[in-house]
Amino acid sequence: MGENNPKVEIITFKVDESLLEAMRGVPNRSQFIRHAILAALDSVCPVCKGTGILTPNQKKHWDSFATYHGLEECRECHEFRLVCRRKPKADRPVAHEAHARESRSRTA
Repeated sequence: MGENNPKVEIITFKVDESLLEAMRGVPNRSQFIRHAILAALDSVCPVCKGTGILTPNQKKHWDSFATYHGLEECRECHEFRLVCRRKPKADRPVAHEAHARESRSRTA
């Protein structure tokens, strides 16, 4: 294929009857599916990459992070979001002490 023709790979997948019926009215199903996949990939969890499962090392990092962070429901949109529970002090660096210790141990 030339420079003007990017390599295209065909991917097929099975759908159940209800999804097939829901997509019947979509004029360009391939384009619709491409856009839906790209939109879904844009919303994938940056830690687990959409698997819904943390590796043992990711879990250790999460536990460390969760020491000073938690989930909170937004009062406006009612979605959950991550929030920092530790109040910043003027004499404390921006990074939390746990993160600073981790950085110091990597450079030592």
